[in-house]
Amino acid sequence: MKLISWNVNGLRAAVKHGFLDVFNELDADIFCVQETKLQEGQIDLDLPGYHQYWNYAEKKGYSGTAVFTKREPVAVSYGLGIPEFDQEGRVITLEYEKFFLVTCYTPNSQPELRRLDYRMNWDDAFRAYVKQLADTKPVIFCGDLNVAHEEIDLKNDRTNHHNAGFTDEERQKFTELLQSGFTDTYRYFYPDKEGVYSWWSYRFNARANNAGWRIDYFVTSQALDKQLADAKIHTEIFGSDHCPIELDLNL
Repeated sequence: MKLISWNVNGLRAAVKHGFLDVFNELDADIFCVQETKLQEGQIDLDLPGYHQYWNYAEKKGYSGTAVFTKREPVAVSYGLGIPEFDQEGRVITLEYEKFFLVTCYTPNSQPELRRLDYRMNWDDAFRAYVKQLADTKPVIFCGDLNVAHEEIDLKNDRTNHHNAGFTDEERQKFTELLQSGFTDTYRYFYPDKEGVYSWWSYRFNARANNAGWRIDYFVTSQALDKQLADAKIHTEIFGSDHCPIELDLNL
């Protein structure tokens, strides 16, 4: 089974930059997108063979997630069930017979870390949510989690220490998440691989210089470790400031 996750930084803009070509070429069983930045009725995507599920932010042109899947789930839910966190369209959960699939767009802590407290509370709530799901069946979750976990996960770790996405607090929350029974699938296959990132700033020619961050993840319950086949980061694909990531499983 092939899964794709991509922060498209505005789906309407991404469509103008070849999203559908990428979508068709990758031919995923399940394709998750984050930061759709649209409301219901603002786009009409013709994706033959796929079921579409959308979660929109209340604020227009902001956040939002979607899942396009060939495999119809047995149930779908939106958000974490916590009003404080469910106004920005950040989570969709698909339940299948053998696993849960969750796409997530984690809140950014923002410049000067003005949203760090909100982010810390989010991280705790999201960890509790996926742990609760995992009590029933294995979980696969993916998306822009807005944290580079270790120094190896970004180009300029020293100059970015304490900046949003690379604070000690955010990194520790991700450590706690993994320690609660989950696997960072890319590092499972490539524990020491450097220089492979999923996001680059639009400033300072960051992508041309590969001055990036790995902040997009597929994370799975450790119970699925033996069924992991490969994890990929498609740095060759453009159309957003993020590139798509892939997880291949034997399910």
